[in-house]
Amino acid sequence: MSKQAIAVLTMSGLLLAGCSDSKKADVNESLSALTISQQSAEPVIRQYADVALATFEDALITAKALRVAAGQLVINPDETTLRHAREAWKAARVPYMQSEVFRFGNSVVDNWEGQLNAWPLDEGMIDYVDAGQYGHEMGNAGAEANIVANPQLMLGEHTLNLDAITPELLASLNELGGSEANVATGYHAVEFLLWGQDLNGNGPGAGERPATDYAKGLDCTNGHCERRGSYLLKVTDLLIKDLEYMVAQWQPDVADNYRSKLLQEPVDQGLRKMLFGMGSLSLGELAGERMKVALEANSTEDEHDCFSDNTHFSHFYNAQGVRNVFAGSYQRVDGSKIEGPSILKWLKEADKTLSDKALQQLNTTRDALQAIVDSAENDNVAFDQLIAAENKEGHELVETAINALVAQTTTIEEVAGVMGITQLNPDNADHEF
Repeated sequence: MSKQAIAVLTMSGLLLAGCSDSKKADVNESLSALTISQQSAEPVIRQYADVALATFEDALITAKALRVAAGQLVINPDETTLRHAREAWKAARVPYMQSEVFRFGNSVVDNWEGQLNAWPLDEGMIDYVDAGQYGHEMGNAGAEANIVANPQLMLGEHTLNLDAITPELLASLNELGGSEANVATGYHAVEFLLWGQDLNGNGPGAGERPATDYAKGLDCTNGHCERRGSYLLKVTDLLIKDLEYMVAQWQPDVADNYRSKLLQEPVDQGLRKMLFGMGSLSLGELAGERMKVALEANSTEDEHDCFSDNTHFSHFYNAQGVRNVFAGSYQRVDGSKIEGPSILKWLKEADKTLSDKALQQLNTTRDALQAIVDSAENDNVAFDQLIAAENKEGHELVETAINALVAQTTTIEEVAGVMGITQLNPDNADHEF
């Protein structure tokens, strides 16, 4: 999660004020004049929980497949097993990025997600880097720790024993020394271990870590190959454990998990969480932290999937997650689809004009992000190239997507208003658009 702050957004006469504390993720404001009946709202919130469960289940399924592929890479490191592990990582990102819409408004997700998706990170904490092309947080004592190479780490007057790499040890190293750039776990740690640094700047190409970084004996490149393999497996084990926890939180018929608490809340609170999550992911996180920051700074360091150049898909599937919640539907990784009661279906009956407008805005956002996907997949111009200072056409593509997301957020607020939910205040992460 990027934490840069810029300013407060005012748009179309509506103050989209960000949360004063990003960790205050539960949204429980009292509401008045709710126009959707409890009888209509309860199935919508239940379907929201079902979509969350299916999405996190798929994230877990694909993380387990990633673990298998990582294991094969460590056992038999060659270009084929490395390619398969990278493909498995990309596949695992598809459901996870759709799950992020549940983060905003649900503290159980927001307080948990940092261990899985924190970014940007100072990757020199994990493994070797090219010091001449390594931009890290100033004053970060852990920026060059290189856990793979060092079984001990001096931090001030203290010596940390890193000899046995375990999931618990890696989790304890997150935000080492108080720096959010010290990220030892999660998808981006795995990404770095599979791709290595992207040394191409704003030019074409992703990281090019060789498979021999996991080789045995004299074939090992860059040293410490066995320990690097252990890190890869243990960090993926932790990813699975974390996802198992979140799947359990959304299981039905469990007395004390998060889902049961959500469904026992007044329906206005459940609906507010849904709409707040959609608006906050669209506005502050995706339009702001993940696109605007990188674009304005022309910064590959602020690119979301910076080692793999998979950023275009991560952005696309973030937006798909918003669409899933609005429509009460989700296409699973096995091709099956779940559908049910939704805000969209209620809105079609309550205000057909606004329903059509909301769908059109979601389509506009999807098309804008699809153009960024097409640029990367068809034209070989990835997100880090689009944000290069001299790439005017690239800037226009990214700005079009940002503007669509901002407009989408305004429409989400309009939908909330029609439902009787006032002062939605989606989190703008202190950005001005």
